[in-house]
Amino acid sequence: IGCGIGDFIAKTAADSPATNFIAIDYYNKGCDKTCRRLEKQGITNVRVLRVEAREFVAAHIPLDSLTAVFINCPDPWPKKRHRKRRLVSSDFIDFIKVYLQPGGDFFFATDFEDYGLDVAALMATRTDFANILAPDLCRFDIDNYHRSKYMLKFMAEGKNIRFVHYRKH
Repeated sequence: IGCGIGDFIAKTAADSPATNFIAIDYYNKGCDKTCRRLEKQGITNVRVLRVEAREFVAAHIPLDSLTAVFINCPDPWPKKRHRKRRLVSSDFIDFIKVYLQPGGDFFFATDFEDYGLDVAALMATRTDFANILAPDLCRFDIDNYHRSKYMLKFMAEGKNIRFVHYRKH
């Protein structure tokens, strides 16, 4: 969810050619760049959609069917009064949980410390998910996880990326 310019999804899909991926973004520019990147690299196991993620998932994805959900560097809505606009919340986890198959993975990555800590604390309260990074709630690195252009940019600026990884029971 939130494919940016397609770096992450292109690398991830290329590593798993037998797996189908859906890249969702709300903005045309990101979808266009992602499509061009995938076409240029000959990657055919990704469908790119310019839609609101929750609406698409609710209308088109069967329950218990997703093997993983990846959310990379979403808008952090840093002002306190805007935090209710953040994508990942308790309601969002309740929503996405029913579409993840048992054993399905939820990945979240952000350069925004407060958002990363909030999501890590939220997920730690969930009894329907297991923390794959335990005993840590989040980490600054995660094995075999491709970096998006923005992750690499933030890291070059000296910012840490916080990764959260949980698996549905």
